[in-house]
Amino acid sequence: MEARMATVQRDTRETKVSVEINLDGTGQYSVNTGNGFFDHLLSQLARHSLMDLTVKAEGDADQTGWHHTVEDVSIAVGRALNQALGDGRGIMRMGHSMVPFDETLVRVAVDLSGRSYAIVETAIDAEMVESLPADLVRHSLESIAMEGRFNLHAAVLTGQNAHHKAEALYKALARALRQAITLDPRQSGEVPSTKGTISG
Repeated sequence: MEARMATVQRDTRETKVSVEINLDGTGQYSVNTGNGFFDHLLSQLARHSLMDLTVKAEGDADQTGWHHTVEDVSIAVGRALNQALGDGRGIMRMGHSMVPFDETLVRVAVDLSGRSYAIVETAIDAEMVESLPADLVRHSLESIAMEGRFNLHAAVLTGQNAHHKAEALYKALARALRQAITLDPRQSGEVPSTKGTISG
């Protein structure tokens, strides 16, 4: 089997982003976006999916805030995931998870179908989650799904603490992706679709 790895570089006038991903890793990570809480969320994504993830980013946060950096990193992570997946031969394709974090409970389901769609309900009322503008949690998850070309349904079912809600969302996405990217020996290397393709 070919290594399921990818490197994505995204350079714009606003940011400079580099992402490396290995779908068959052990959950190792090195993440430096300049925003400590966003680094923490991406580290959860790697650790609980068992994907190895390296992210380096420089952006214009000191001028325009965190939107551009978070958006471009999320775009690059999604693209790297899609590239590493290739044609998806042999994968489980779909995955779901329920993740508790103290008073918070999150549900996430994914379908690595090649079709981008995202519904993300964070239930975060605060303007900030630690150092991160709260709405960027939703925007990041949506951007990963859209550029990763997969279907994502994510929802906080119950909870009060904004930190717990954000972290549980990324952990739940990680666990769902871990299921979906797993190679199923019963697939015998076939593409998991009656169409014969999950490229869209």
